[in-house]
Amino acid sequence: MAKEKKGPEGVPAASGIPRHIAIIMDGNGRWAQRQGLPRSAGHSAGAETLRRVADHCRELDVRYLTVYAFSTENWKRPADEVGALMKLLERNLIIELQKMERDGFQMRFFGDTGVLSPRLQELIAASHQLSDRIDGYQINVCLNYGGRDEIVRAARRWADTVRNGEENNLDEETFSGLLWTAGVPDPELLIRSGGETRLSNFLLWQCAYSEFYFTDTLWPDFTDETIDRAIAYYRSRDRRFGGLSAAGGGQSR
Repeated sequence: MAKEKKGPEGVPAASGIPRHIAIIMDGNGRWAQRQGLPRSAGHSAGAETLRRVADHCRELDVRYLTVYAFSTENWKRPADEVGALMKLLERNLIIELQKMERDGFQMRFFGDTGVLSPRLQELIAASHQLSDRIDGYQINVCLNYGGRDEIVRAARRWADTVRNGEENNLDEETFSGLLWTAGVPDPELLIRSGGETRLSNFLLWQCAYSEFYFTDTLWPDFTDETIDRAIAYYRSRDRRFGGLSAAGGGQSR
């Protein structure tokens, strides 16, 4: 794990650019408060940052970008803030739907979207339908998402298959196929903005071997250079997956 620092010297670099980057976009509200603005202004600024970061990741040849937009715990926030955030999501999704086929990117949503407004559900369904016709860069938005909830739902789906006599041989690959992220490779790099150093119930199964990069930079202040530093840190890591160092010798830790 890291906080805005280079990887240790002499450690072999991971090969190339991570295929999948996951981001916990933290700090929108604090950014707005420091500017003397309502928290909703921070979410609007964060949405613009996401567009910039998504474009930059695509230019770098990242194949998947997964972002944490709204957690199952975020309903505890003030109702006016939640309402403003949902309206912002709706407005931005309308904009992105007009660009997806033209620009050749997919946008998929992971989480319990069935409790969202009918209009937002319609837009999400339209996004998935468009994505089915596009073979390219994929942006995944975790919306009303919780990692524990995802795992419990997958376990229930597995129990249903066993109960129906359809399957009784469970392994990691099979279980992964029951998650909302089925078909998407696990993220090699997880980035969290805003200074916190925890997962906050995000991609708990998928991040078992991700490299973690934490930065004090608030999400609206993210730039291309911030992403570049995170990727440089990732490339400095010796990814052993429980084995010995690729450099030879040494102990696994």
